[in-house]
Amino acid sequence: MIRTSRRHFMGGAAAVGFAGHALAQSKPIRVLVGFAAGGGNDVIARLVAQKMGEGSSGQVLVDNKTGASGLIAADILAKAPPDGTTLMVAAQTTYVVAPQLYKSVTFDAPRDVTGISLLGASPLVLVVNPSFAAKSVGELIDMAKARPGAINFGSGGVGTTPHMAAELFLFTTDIRMTHVAYRGEAPAIADVLAGQLPLLFANVSVVTGQVKAGTLRALAVTSPKRAPGLPDVPTLAEAGIKGADVETWFGLTAPAGTPREIVQRLNADVRKALAAPDLQQRFAELSLSVTPSSPEELDALIKSEAARWGEVIQRANIRAPE
Repeated sequence: MIRTSRRHFMGGAAAVGFAGHALAQSKPIRVLVGFAAGGGNDVIARLVAQKMGEGSSGQVLVDNKTGASGLIAADILAKAPPDGTTLMVAAQTTYVVAPQLYKSVTFDAPRDVTGISLLGASPLVLVVNPSFAAKSVGELIDMAKARPGAINFGSGGVGTTPHMAAELFLFTTDIRMTHVAYRGEAPAIADVLAGQLPLLFANVSVVTGQVKAGTLRALAVTSPKRAPGLPDVPTLAEAGIKGADVETWFGLTAPAGTPREIVQRLNADVRKALAAPDLQQRFAELSLSVTPSSPEELDALIKSEAARWGEVIQRANIRAPE
């Protein structure tokens, strides 16, 4: 688990300095996080907010509003005044997957939010129990084709990025395996370690220690390039699988209709924060790449990712849990 300093967490919100916008001088800025403290969204929000606020008299509240794959926080964002005082850090699970799984929700990211900037991205890695017969991606594919549906794979829940990465892998390679959804990534990993489950796609930062210790065997990473923390593990593309690249990306967003001047000022602050050497070092320690973008690039990514994962959801007939 990624840990965060206690001095940055007080109850449900942590106050840290934010960039000196005129709007921030009159009212604190709140950055919503749709997941619990200590998770990837939360840690990134706090790291970036802290760096952006250094030397400023402004203030930002990192506010955890958990539940429904981050959709509770997203709904709050969508209904907030578009004045730059309410922002949100989120990944594709909240913005492009969950809204397509939970048909009762009204949140639609391309319509309801405007991008500020991408912040970072984390690859996933396909890991197996060391006793599992497949020693490579090719061998796994051969096994799955010989026994369609007989091999189980785990995830931290329906619609999570590890689940969707696995479904994209199955779709791309034209094989079938059986999904076993857990309540969180940690118990799924525990069952692979114990030999109760053969494999799963996991966030690199979560299983790097086990891979290096030999208690898990890594077959491939899902990023376009090899992960710095696992330099000896090939990418899926290197293993001959094209079109299955997946990274968990994190972006900072505002409500739709936020004035472009405010959006551009926030984007400039994000870029400055992400350029700081100590923040880049901390991101590297967490196996996160630093990926600043323009607001327009983040908006375009959200739209393209919605189409990409919508196709996977439809083809795999993925349904949200009752």
